[in-house]
Amino acid sequence: MARYTGPKLKLSRRVGVPIADTPKHTSKRQLTFPGMHGYRGRRLRDYGVRMNEKQKLKYHYGVLEKQFRRFMAEANGMKGNSGDMLLQLLERRLDNVIRRAGLARTIWGARQMVAHGHVFINGRKTDRPSARLSVGDVITLKPKAQKLAKDAMESLAGFEVPGWIELNPAEHKVRVVALPTTDQIPFDVNTNLIIEFYR
Repeated sequence: MARYTGPKLKLSRRVGVPIADTPKHTSKRQLTFPGMHGYRGRRLRDYGVRMNEKQKLKYHYGVLEKQFRRFMAEANGMKGNSGDMLLQLLERRLDNVIRRAGLARTIWGARQMVAHGHVFINGRKTDRPSARLSVGDVITLKPKAQKLAKDAMESLAGFEVPGWIELNPAEHKVRVVALPTTDQIPFDVNTNLIIEFYR
């Protein structure tokens, strides 16, 4: 099986940045390597720096290499900056929109919610976390999932929903009102290095 099923914190440690917004990942202590002196590895060469940047983005959105290459090829064929288009395509995934709206604490929680059939897009049930949303699409949840979403929203106190998403907390309804822009994405990554990696 290609999908990583081990401890997620190891992924944050591997790339050196928190790939999820939970305290477990954002804690400074957790991002350092274990032991008295931590890991003193060699300095990364150009290839390693570019690959690390690519891995950061892959882990943050929870996609596999084959999926990521497909997104990269599609972004290269679109008008505009390829890096910006890549981020926009990844942001518009259904599991990510649920995470950004605060209905799930992590991308893995959002993926599970969708895969178990708790999510509707424009009134139609879907179990594909990779479903791409367009402007005007409305996401609703089954009553059973609304309790999970409520718990997630309470645990994410002070969480800000990005401007391209409109959330109705009372009904747990999400509407995509615009396409995301790079300044609305709360994850710092250098897309130029990723584009160079695939050239």
